[in-house]
Amino acid sequence: MAKMNFGGVTENVVTREEFPLEKAREVLKDETIAIIGYGVQGPGQALNLRDNGFNVIVGQRKGKTWDKAVADGWVPGETLFEIEEACKRGTIIEYLLSDAAQIELWPTVKNQLTKGKTLYFSHGFGITYKDRTGIVPPADVDVILVAPKGSGTSLRRMFLEGRGLNSSYAIFQDATGKAKDRAIALGIGVGSGYLFETTFEKEVFSDLTGERGTLMGAIQGILQAQYDTLRENGHSPSEAFNETVEELTQSLMPLFAENGMDWMYANCSTTAQRGALDWKDPFYDATKPVFDKLYEEVKTGREAQRSIDSNSQEDYREKLNEELKELRESEMWQTGAVVRKLRPENN
Repeated sequence: MAKMNFGGVTENVVTREEFPLEKAREVLKDETIAIIGYGVQGPGQALNLRDNGFNVIVGQRKGKTWDKAVADGWVPGETLFEIEEACKRGTIIEYLLSDAAQIELWPTVKNQLTKGKTLYFSHGFGITYKDRTGIVPPADVDVILVAPKGSGTSLRRMFLEGRGLNSSYAIFQDATGKAKDRAIALGIGVGSGYLFETTFEKEVFSDLTGERGTLMGAIQGILQAQYDTLRENGHSPSEAFNETVEELTQSLMPLFAENGMDWMYANCSTTAQRGALDWKDPFYDATKPVFDKLYEEVKTGREAQRSIDSNSQEDYREKLNEELKELRESEMWQTGAVVRKLRPENN
């Protein structure tokens, strides 16, 4: 395991050079990997594992998602089964249902967790908040986590491009003495670029904070705030969108993704540099208390309970679709749809 210096802190990292795909195949050669849930993470992980030469089956309830699995080449009765049957056949159960569905189907899955099997998660939610979810695995099974740092769609796209998406991994329970090797092998198998060590608790705390923060919640809030300010001061929708979203996603984000924020600053005008350096601290001061409050809500489990309560409602999907529709039909994102059509690659 490589030791790498991250900003002055040494961390343990697993690379594909030290744990190549051939080694992963050897570790898992006698295993049947059952992907339970073919929604968000399921397709990317299942398809990548299959393409990498592992023995994979899928467990999914019949309906639209079942049909999607069939369209992706999974064969009913051979590699595609109802959830209980897949759990029975699998020696490694990748529990990739939504958090709410994991709670609902836990009794079914638990009944198939016989001695020596491996229970795999890509999110620390169910285990960390076990007092709220009721997910308590038997003592004689391995319990591991591999959490790709991105959506299942991104995981699959990057795999097909010959790239890897970085992932975290954790061991909650090692009943067989093989949990760590299995976790790393699965991480390599699903298409991780490298794997960094964490715990179930740290994974879910950072993940929930990130999703509600800069990755999704905060970025929508701050983009909308700037867009609205520009519109209120007489700027056209296209100008407001270009200065708020389009330049960020198409020009600036690729630069700091490639070589850091300072490099992005250095490749902008001196006027832009001066303004960014002067205004970053006021934005930090304004948002840091919000992030502190958010982390406390995550740490105490209150944020998890809100998610459980909301996502377990029978009309959850309908309400969610209404909220997403409101976003999609807002002026800012309606403007964005037109701007995207005008990109050179779309003409």
